[in-house]
Amino acid sequence: MWKKKIAAAVLSLSLVLPLPAYASVQKDGVHITIMHTNDMHARVKSTDDEGKTIGLDWIAGAIWQQKAADEDTLALDAGDTLHGVTLVNVSQGSNMAMFMNLAGYDAMTPGNHDFSYGTRRLLELAKMLNFPLLSANILDKEQKQYIFLPYKSFAYNGVKVAVVGLTTPEVPIKTNPLNVTDLVFADPVAAAKDLVPKLRATHDVVIGLMHMGLDKSSAVTSESVAKAVPGFDIIIDGHSHTTLPHGKKVGKTLICQTGHYGHNLGKVELVVKDHKLRKVKASLLDRKAVEKAAKTPDEGVAAAIQEIDTQVNNELGVVVAESPRGLTAQKEIVRTQESELGNLLADALRNVTGADIGMVNGGSIRAGLPQGSITKSAVLNILPFNNRAIKLEVTGAEVKAVLEHSVEHLPDAFGGFLNVSGLIFDLHEKAAVGQRVSNVLVNGEPLDNSKKYTLALNDFTAAGGDGYDMLKGAQIAGDYGSLENIFIEYLQHNGLEGIETGRINVVK
Repeated sequence: MWKKKIAAAVLSLSLVLPLPAYASVQKDGVHITIMHTNDMHARVKSTDDEGKTIGLDWIAGAIWQQKAADEDTLALDAGDTLHGVTLVNVSQGSNMAMFMNLAGYDAMTPGNHDFSYGTRRLLELAKMLNFPLLSANILDKEQKQYIFLPYKSFAYNGVKVAVVGLTTPEVPIKTNPLNVTDLVFADPVAAAKDLVPKLRATHDVVIGLMHMGLDKSSAVTSESVAKAVPGFDIIIDGHSHTTLPHGKKVGKTLICQTGHYGHNLGKVELVVKDHKLRKVKASLLDRKAVEKAAKTPDEGVAAAIQEIDTQVNNELGVVVAESPRGLTAQKEIVRTQESELGNLLADALRNVTGADIGMVNGGSIRAGLPQGSITKSAVLNILPFNNRAIKLEVTGAEVKAVLEHSVEHLPDAFGGFLNVSGLIFDLHEKAAVGQRVSNVLVNGEPLDNSKKYTLALNDFTAAGGDGYDMLKGAQIAGDYGSLENIFIEYLQHNGLEGIETGRINVVK
């Protein structure tokens, strides 16, 4: 069994890193602090996400101040970090690796979007980091070895702390499936059940560093892991972009998550006495609290961001189009309902391919369209995944199945929620799953289950991403190149014409 073979080998490793004694030893026990982030998606500037991002220079300042005050401090990141916006994507993640090294992180677990450049590139990025990527459930194809370290141990004044990495098994459908064909994302519950009891026997505190999330649409969540494996004291979580001001208690496990895009810095304070965890307190530091804790932004991170930002702006600051108004890309909109930006992108796909139908998944839309001048950098922020436009040949029955899958998770957010072009349909949100779509019209004509249609999508969805397995065997009728270039050309020639909502008729 792969779990037993690998666990025996890994547990024999000497991973404990002793640290000298500090003032964290107090009458009530040893005080240990965890500073944590998740789902930054490469948002490192204080102007990112319409100014809601604190800025990694300030976050780094707070981390280093805490470490200076007490080196019994861990800085952890729960993934979806190395990919997201142009500043980082142009370097295929190496810029973010540099920023994180400067910021003082001690460990990270990879999220699904950290595979956006492909597995080989992520392994290259891992070698650039001064700290380990951790995951106990990512294995090679033969399931004989871990791709990353499964855990790392730290020692603080006689207190042993294990940090166990776990990654959502949704990765093969939450990144382009072709990016991870050589990997197996094993059951995280099974991996944790095998490893955590062994670590509990040799450690005083066990921390789960997970990119698992709390979304109801996910088959495995951090909550379900905590219930199945009660040996975790704390779970530092990511993936669902959930804001937990004081954590979420599941049994004796405290799940902590900061939201997303660097809006908050997480802080967990632990007290351990006589090798037992006596106290756990979780909080979130907003911009004001981070600035107070940091006193000043970290000079190294600030200088690096400024240098790279200037360079990227010089290369990508050229204006490529104009827009009379802005269009939102808020997650709660593009992943749950028809949106104007989604319609615009679906129209661009259908236009360039000449397909009967165009569709675009909400999860591929990562930033809003600004009003006024649109730069190449802004377009790359909207569409950061280097997707290509693909045309498939499908049957009407497959179109219906695609639409049903698109809406099956409502009212919960789902990255696979589709905006459409060339068709309209009625949506019955409260109907049973598989029976929510009716009255489908393709270019004004009723959908014919036996008829062949052409369908334009990005290559992620066409390859079966977001669980669109019904598309995996479809005949490819054309590859039309870079989606961002197609979008720019469509904007230049068509603007925002005809993108108003009304293609998905929600039936109450």
